[in-house]
This record gives sequence, structure tokens and C-alpha cells, in this order.
Amino acid sequence: MSSTLESVVRDRSLAPQGRLKIDWARQHMPVLNRIREEFIAEQPLAGQRVAISLHLEAKTACLAELLRDAGAQVVITGSNPLSTKDDVAAGLAEAGVTVFAKYDPEPEEYKEHLMMTLETRPDLIIDDGGDLVSILHAERPDLLEQVKGGCEETTTGILRLRSLEKGKELQFPMIAVNDAYSKFLFDNRYGTGQSVWDGINKATNLVVAGKTVVVVGYGWCGRGVAMRAEGLGARVIVTEVDPIKATEAHMDGFTVMPMAEAARQGDIFVTVTGNKQVIAESHFSYMKDGAIMANAGHFDVEIDKLALEAQAVSKRVVRAHITEYEMEDGRRLHLLCDGRLVNLVAGDGHPAEIMDMTFALQTLSLIYVSENYDKIGPHVLDVPYHIDEQVAIYKLYSLGVSIDEMTEGQEEYLASWKL
Repeated sequence: MSSTLESVVRDRSLAPQGRLKIDWARQHMPVLNRIREEFIAEQPLAGQRVAISLHLEAKTACLAELLRDAGAQVVITGSNPLSTKDDVAAGLAEAGVTVFAKYDPEPEEYKEHLMMTLETRPDLIIDDGGDLVSILHAERPDLLEQVKGGCEETTTGILRLRSLEKGKELQFPMIAVNDAYSKFLFDNRYGTGQSVWDGINKATNLVVAGKTVVVVGYGWCGRGVAMRAEGLGARVIVTEVDPIKATEAHMDGFTVMPMAEAARQGDIFVTVTGNKQVIAESHFSYMKDGAIMANAGHFDVEIDKLALEAQAVSKRVVRAHITEYEMEDGRRLHLLCDGRLVNLVAGDGHPAEIMDMTFALQTLSLIYVSENYDKIGPHVLDVPYHIDEQVAIYKLYSLGVSIDEMTEGQEEYLASWKL
């Protein structure tokens, strides 16, 4: 395998600043650090190239460096144009990882970075939103042959993968990391719940207490956003299309109603569905003067920006990450971060302790694919339970928490149909 390729970053002189951020994150990622100790000796990825498309910030850099320490040649790009931190990208490039990423690139440049990453001919892939896998299948099938498989981190990406699998078009195995217990119970709920409000609060500098917050979608991310909004003193409304999730939101103590009604009441709207136009043209007409809209889904399609712009008579940037749209009747509606991920554009993303678990799942799942790809075949696979459980064990150990173990008799009892 050739030596490290030349990175494409905005400013190499930012590397020392980026290194400080990476080192801070690493101090708070004990699960990854424990895995690193094992993998430095074992080198399970020796001789393999790993391509990564993730939100390129400090915690992600720790994952990339772990895979490097496990023997891989690592190539990384961003998974969202506005979530790359240029100083972290520079720091990672100085550490021997190939980086193709800049903050806020032109659309053509963003796509080029994805292409450059794939053109290194990776053996394994870690994806966030499914861009690498989609490009491989739709545009660059000539690069498919060498790919053994990989992992996907998000709900959106897994939906795309399952569509490929259903159409019998998926060409290699992918592990659905997002669906692991140690991911969605913690990353989606506590990570998204905290980081979304970090981003909104940083962008707006407004109080949440006393306001009406509309959470659009009550999956695990929506649960986290609603829970934290309630903790900040908001009245919370949930909108849903799934009757089971809507019932759960009701029993969790939140008000449930259609968006057409919620649009009239909300002060702050947060979309977390993975679907398009969940806040649409008809809703803008009913919103209060001063309403704030933020998205926490992977793509910037959940709030219909084109319809909002078409209805507005003018717009202006009133604060970093806030665009104000003035409507014909004088109402002002505010869109945060151009409808992109508010927690990563206006904030620093999930806390390091949360991403520690998610990236441990990514690492151990990637090793599993590397060792078993020929047995798995071109399917979307759940994270094997022993990996999920191992990450939780490492997490508890890092916290100094011990738990009970079943006796042999208890295990036999549960395994038997006899009383």
C-alpha cells in the first residue's frame, strides 16, 4: 500500500489549534482509549484502507486516529458541508491521516472530496448518511470490487441502505450501527437531546423556559430533544405520523397534535424525522411573528427552504447562523443554520462521552466486517449483540460501575421451558 496521500484542507497552520481540540476529546473517550491499547498490539486492520465520511470534528478525529493506530491507512472526508472544523481537519492531516474536507465548500467541491475519498480504493467504509455507498453504487461501480463492507451511523443512511438491499442492488455487507442499543439509547437520545439545545442556545442566546417548543418526530432523537426542552422549562408539543410513537409521546406527558395546529402555537420548532418538507409551505402562513426553526435531521430537506424563500418578501442574516425571513404581512420567521444540522453547525456536536460509545461500536463493527465479509454477503446487518454488550461493559468499567452476573442456575432456568 502506498504512503499517505496529500490532504486537501483549508489551512494547515490551524493544526496546533485542532490538535488541542482532539486531545481534549480523547481525554474524555475512555472506551476508545481502552480499545486502542488492545489494537496497537494486535494491528487488526494492518494493510487495509478505511474510507470515512463523518462530521469531521474532534471526536471523529479520535476515531480516525484509533483506526490508524489499528494498522489502517485512513482517508476521511466530511458528511455535511457545514460540520467540518477546519482546525481539526488540519490537525488530523498533520497526524498522518489523509483528509479531503473543508468547512462550507462549494457544492462541487464537497462532491469532489467524496469522490477523492473513494478513488483511494478503500477496503472498508464508515458512512454517515449513505453518501459514500450511494456514490459507489450509482456513479462509480468500477470502485466496488475492492470494498469488503462497512458501517453506517445514521437513520437516514440505513434507510438508503435498506432500499438498496430490497432492490437486490447492495454489493457488500453494511452494519447498521445506528440500530445498536449502545447507539440509539445514548447517542440519539442523550447526545442529540443535549447537542441540539447547545446549538440552538448558542445561535439565539434566548431563554427556552416559558416558550412552546414543537418537536417534529418522536423517534429516539425526538425523545431526547423533547426531554431536554422540558428540562429547560418549555411547554412541549410533539407532531408525529406514527400512531405508536404518538401514543408514547402522549404518555410521556407531551401534547400531541398535527403540524397544522402546532404551527400556530410554536415559538421554537425542531425537526428530527429524516423526511422532507415536514415543515412545509402551508405551515409558514400560520407561524407566529418571531418563530424559530431548527433542523436536527441529517439532510437540509425537513424544512422547505424553497417555499419559505418564495413566500418571503425579504431576508437578511440577523445573527451568525440565523436568517430572518420577512413575510408579506410583516411577520418574521427565523431559520437556523440554513436548515442544516443545528447541533453541528452552531454547536460542537454530541458530547465526547457519548460519541465514545458510538465510535467504539463503529470500530468493533468494522473489525467484524473485515473478518467476516465473505460469510455475511451483501446485506444490511445488525450490530452483533456481543459487540453491543462489550461496548456497554467498557463504558461501565470506565465509570467505575459494577453490576451483577447471573448464576449458572439462573441461566439454566431462563433457558428451560420447565418451571
